Amino acid sequence: MPSSKAKPAEAPGRSRRANKRPSIPSRTTSDPDEPETGLPVEDFSEHPPLAPGVKYRRILLKLSGEALMGQQGYGIEDATLSQIADEVIDVHSLGVDIGIVIGGGNIFRGLAASSRGMDRASADYMGMLATVINSLALQDALERRGLKTRVLSALEMERLAEPYIRRRAIRHLEKGRLVIFAAGTGNPFFTTDTAASLRAMEIGADIVMKATRVDGVYDKDPQKHKDARMFRRLSYLDVLNRNLAVMDSTAISLCRDNNLPILVFNMTKPGNIRRVVLGEPLGTLVLDERGEPREKSPGP
Repeated sequence: MPSSKAKPAEAPGRSRRANKRPSIPSRTTSDPDEPETGLPVEDFSEHPPLAPGVKYRRILLKLSGEALMGQQGYGIEDATLSQIADEVIDVHSLGVDIGIVIGGGNIFRGLAASSRGMDRASADYMGMLATVINSLALQDALERRGLKTRVLSALEMERLAEPYIRRRAIRHLEKGRLVIFAAGTGNPFFTTDTAASLRAMEIGADIVMKATRVDGVYDKDPQKHKDARMFRRLSYLDVLNRNLAVMDSTAISLCRDNNLPILVFNMTKPGNIRRVVLGEPLGTLVLDERGEPREKSPGP
């Protein structure tokens, strides 16, 4: 005899199918690295395996804002941005962790504005905003090519970028994402060179790689003097005592205090970032040479 007990009615608008887990990966907002959306999120890309011959496992790449201008006198040139994105993705495919700091001189230079009478702090904050614009442009170029990228800003602007948190930045790198550090240090009176040195030490980078339009550090401006000679190796004190245009003195001092090498190289030549990461002797290397033999350089 069939039971007279009726089955409980299902809630209106709800079916048994609604109880199934979503087919996308099950990582949710329990991960502190992700925004609190309450929804499942796409799985993270695996970290690429480290390729044979790689010399630097984690790098901090410093790009000037002017590098994005290309042949223009202002702003961002699409062809140049695409070239930089392609080179960065090529190096990332070797399994190298990459953090990037970008300047803002192609849009607004705080020091130049302050020299014309603007309040220095206000001018520097405007320059920080210019670096955010460049960072978002580079992020878009990288993600259109399939590389997961995060922009972490030292100035809070939650609709555009994540706030800079050191442990979050390291976690992103460990998960195979590229991290762009925007807005410098978040403080006026400090340059993006100083921000690059600071972020490199915070994330445990093996080297700061400063991309320029020349092959390295010269004894004088090679674009004005045909007899300019390039240094292959320099010590931090050499840079400070000779007042060489590598990075500002605060950035050099930070690297010296923490024994963090700096490499100045030419990024306008395709493939140079890859060559450096694989150990080719390009550009000028600045490091603490105490206790190790000094190589002869063509410079004085």
